[in-house]
Amino acid sequence: MPALTDTFTLSNGVTIPKIGFGTWQIPDGSETYDSVRTALDAGYRHIDTARAYGNEASVSRAVRDSGVPREEIFITTKCPAEVKDAEGARHAFDRSTALLDLGAIDLYLIHAPWPWNAIGSDHRAGNIEVWKVFEELYEQGRTRAIGVSNFEVADLESLIDATDVVPHANQIRWFVGNTQPETTAYSKEHDILVEGYSPLATGRLLDNADIKEIADKYGKSVAQVSIRYLLQKDILPLPKSTTPERIRENADVDFELSAEDVAALDALDAGE
Repeated sequence: MPALTDTFTLSNGVTIPKIGFGTWQIPDGSETYDSVRTALDAGYRHIDTARAYGNEASVSRAVRDSGVPREEIFITTKCPAEVKDAEGARHAFDRSTALLDLGAIDLYLIHAPWPWNAIGSDHRAGNIEVWKVFEELYEQGRTRAIGVSNFEVADLESLIDATDVVPHANQIRWFVGNTQPETTAYSKEHDILVEGYSPLATGRLLDNADIKEIADKYGKSVAQVSIRYLLQKDILPLPKSTTPERIRENADVDFELSAEDVAALDALDAGE
């Protein structure tokens, strides 16, 4: 499936497969192992995890057992959101690297601009301190690209103004009806790839009658249209599922939405 082999190119020239397999909320052990193996068997070549998910070791086992050469698989992991100092960032990276045990990380992200228990609080100074460690890791070749997650325009601006390397990616919640236009536009202006997590709004879009009407025209599912929409907006979707047929279906998106159908999706408000 070309959608799985197509790539975006980050600002530093590193290529990243256009669809990633997300592992958020998949428990460590057989569930993560089986779903990642299913994804790799289906042709996914981009796996997204995080220290906070607690499943890096299972992702690693699945990658190793898949028989797919390591250099063909793009691995993203993330520094925990509550880590806002240099020492913590170094420790988190070493821990993830040890658990994954797959050599250099392909993309390493700051998981959020603030700790999850203090959403919206100001940690700009801490993010800059962490980012300087990221720059060192990148310089040393221990990660091939560095980025952020859940950063809005003000978070990006303060980071870019105080550091040397502009983030290569910004992973944000992005789906039909919740497209974060300001953050998306700012990221694109600065050549920061936008990755969209929860492209199905954690399943809420699946019952959307308006998307279903469009999907029926193409003989596709609501999920496939929702994921295709991101690709046509040059956003990298990170669908997640533990159901083998859904994992495969989510990647079967080699069709083109018409301009009018994209416009109809643009006009939808998912009630966010």
